[in-house]
Amino acid sequence: MNAWHWFSSITRWGAGGSNSRGVATMPESLTNGPKPILDPMDRISEVLFALIMVLTFTCSFSVAGAGREEVRELLIGALGCNLAWGIIDAAFYLMGSFSMLGQGILKLRALTQATSSTEAHQIIADALPPVIASVLSSAELEKLRDKLHRVSGLPTCPHLRRNDWFGAAAVFLIVVLTTLPVLVPFVLVHSARPALRVSNGVAIVLLFLTGYAFGLHSGHRPVMMGLSMVILGGVMVAITISLGG
Repeated sequence: MNAWHWFSSITRWGAGGSNSRGVATMPESLTNGPKPILDPMDRISEVLFALIMVLTFTCSFSVAGAGREEVRELLIGALGCNLAWGIIDAAFYLMGSFSMLGQGILKLRALTQATSSTEAHQIIADALPPVIASVLSSAELEKLRDKLHRVSGLPTCPHLRRNDWFGAAAVFLIVVLTTLPVLVPFVLVHSARPALRVSNGVAIVLLFLTGYAFGLHSGHRPVMMGLSMVILGGVMVAITISLGG
């Protein structure tokens, strides 16, 4: 999450939003209006993280002589670990959202206090993606500056919005729910060895689908990215296990 997401949403809105007196007002979308709860990269990274975490348990699990008690310990350990990290990731998500909102407020405040057009234009340009900023003329930047100067109702400090809490809940659920398909074989299959094989097969499929989704999102050869994610996931699990994770 970048500060320009919040600030540029003001910029996009500011190009056309005003009340009947011509005074711009803070749009509801900046506080609690509709927006994607998680962007695709957030969802992809959380799924990958959850898979890596659960695979560190299943891949280090010894099936030799493993009984129901050992399988039970595996299930409790893997699920408990991902529950804990789901909570931690959700907290980090809220911290990131709070920081993003605060940076947006600071940038808009700095814009209203700018002493020159050059300084104001630079603030706006820095808040936008480089490609967009590079094609805007000084006149267009000045028009945006004028619109943003008339924004009213700017909060004095950041406050977490409803969608931020929904996003944190989504992060938690993704981390926890991604664990379940990999662990279910140990519940349904009584023998530990075939259960581990089925579990690893499920994990490989999920890693491939995660990489495929990443390829679609990044616009680069989804099938190749899916295969690469399987390899990357295996390497990351191996490193984690070798380091005592």
